[in-house]
Amino acid sequence: MAKLLKEFPYLYETHMHTEEASRCGKVSGAEMARAAKEYGYTGVFITDHHWGGNTRPDRELPWEEWVDEFCSGYEAAKRVGDEIGLSVFMGWEAGFRGTEFLIYGLDKVWMKAHPELRTVSVEEQYQLIREAGGMVIQAHPFREEPYIPEIRLFPEWADGVEIINAQHSNPGGNRPHPEYDRKAREYAAKYGLPGTAGSDMHRAELLGGGVAFKEKLNSVQDFIRKIKSGKGYVITDGVRWYNPQGDLLGEEN
Repeated sequence: MAKLLKEFPYLYETHMHTEEASRCGKVSGAEMARAAKEYGYTGVFITDHHWGGNTRPDRELPWEEWVDEFCSGYEAAKRVGDEIGLSVFMGWEAGFRGTEFLIYGLDKVWMKAHPELRTVSVEEQYQLIREAGGMVIQAHPFREEPYIPEIRLFPEWADGVEIINAQHSNPGGNRPHPEYDRKAREYAAKYGLPGTAGSDMHRAELLGGGVAFKEKLNSVQDFIRKIKSGKGYVITDGVRWYNPQGDLLGEEN
């Protein structure tokens, strides 16, 4: 494991929530950023629940005001990240009747210009995000929870799959069902989709899941290119390490 960690020293959390924008978030973006830096992350992606999910901003607000409130958790994390040397990137988690997607590569200005995000279908979302240069990853596709009425898979409308969610497979996770991740890995392999990993964190007690690279990311677009290539990175649930296809590489001692 020492050799692997030396080869891929830059770890990024790709799935993280804040109390400012996710109703289920327990701590602020600023606190999440400080916790991530202390843990040893190089950077984080703030992926709060968007319009169709467990979002906190009032949906009665005018769209641009809603977007301002939605982005407040990310912006708080970014301010602290800039101060302490943690890269903080914006993303979000889009929800469609319990089926969720992690969106990367777009910003607040773009979001304000696209109020149709409130009403698009899964297919329309994918086309919209791809045309703008973003990336769509289906999150925890086999999770079973009361808020998820049915398992729905969209291999043609996603660029990749979250094949490791630390809440499922890390012993400290709050949804201990490693079979969800096993099914996700099998699903991604069946359709030739690259895999990602994240911890789906709502608290500051971090699990250590994420994606690790050989070099520090220069931008969100750098992240997107590397993930879409399906190579040159490793993923982890904070205990076990895998290649992008989900093959086990090793385990922390």
